[in-house]
Amino acid sequence: FSTDDLLSRRPVSGDVAILRELIAGKRVLVTGAAGSIGSELCRQIVESGAAYLACLDKDENGLFRIERELGDKRPDTELEFLLGDVKNEQRLEVFFQQARPDIVFHAAAYKHVPILQFHPEEAVANNVLGTTRLVDAACRHGVQRFVMISTDKAVNPTNVMGATKQVAEKVVLGRSESQDTGPMFTIIRFGNVLGSAGSVVEMFNKQIKNGGPVTVTHPDMERFFMTIAEAVQLVLFAAAMGTGGDVFILDMGDAVKIADLARQMIRLSGLTPDVDVEVEFIGLRPGEKLYEELWAEGEEPHKTDNPGIMVARRQAIDPTAVRDGSARLITAALAGERDELWRELLALVPDVLGQTGGEAEKPPVRPGDPERVG
Repeated sequence: FSTDDLLSRRPVSGDVAILRELIAGKRVLVTGAAGSIGSELCRQIVESGAAYLACLDKDENGLFRIERELGDKRPDTELEFLLGDVKNEQRLEVFFQQARPDIVFHAAAYKHVPILQFHPEEAVANNVLGTTRLVDAACRHGVQRFVMISTDKAVNPTNVMGATKQVAEKVVLGRSESQDTGPMFTIIRFGNVLGSAGSVVEMFNKQIKNGGPVTVTHPDMERFFMTIAEAVQLVLFAAAMGTGGDVFILDMGDAVKIADLARQMIRLSGLTPDVDVEVEFIGLRPGEKLYEELWAEGEEPHKTDNPGIMVARRQAIDPTAVRDGSARLITAALAGERDELWRELLALVPDVLGQTGGEAEKPPVRPGDPERVG
């Protein structure tokens, strides 16, 4: 079966002429180009007639795969594949001089909630420092549009991953607020994508093939889902709408219970749930929420001309406070000062603890780690 079979609705689409107007003839840079979202962005950007596409990722094997795939199609787009890390300021300078992008799509991020709970320093370095350095490079090199891919986990976060993505959003919006000229900064926020690397669908598929059990954390766990292709197409549509400082939210329909998704996948495999393959509940993992939200209080979005895209109400942001606070957060992360990291993260994202529907935790401590605050 295909991932489309798992949707409880028809996939959203739109007028591809709008995408060609945004992309055709442009020079584009995609970070995280070897990932599930990044690689699909690269495919659709090539199909939309970009003059040049630079695919940047630190995953050598993933970059090799997307290079082979795109190269085999022999597109008219000039392709370049850049092996490097968005945290590396010197390499970014070289890449931007080389690529001279008109548009940057920033999809590079660490995303796995339980892992990042144990490695908050790496979460901050990759998600916050990487975004900051990319924003700086975009401003220095005359980029016209900068599009950050965000997540529903950045809304009222109960985990390190979501909190660092919220700080990254604030870094982007703060820069948009503080400048008179420079790139048009846009944030696009959505939930889970079906079939992405390391996703629940990938895990369930393996468990079903192995005869089960299919492990679900909680019977009430819910998530929003889209296919990778429709999410990326809507990302491109939203990017075309951006005027600077926008937060677009993809309309993902109704939330889906993960237990229902597991049973549906078992049935689509020609088997009977709880007879041929058992569904087993194993409990929430560190930092997980039962429910995700796509917007925070005060952000209540309104519709756009595209039925699959909403735009959030603009929120007041203090660019100086964000710049200084994120700098202190990054300094603490790079120094391995976990207590200080947590203090600065709480200052930037005060709602990171105590959310309903989840078990918020400060970054766990392992033997030899500094004691955590509180």
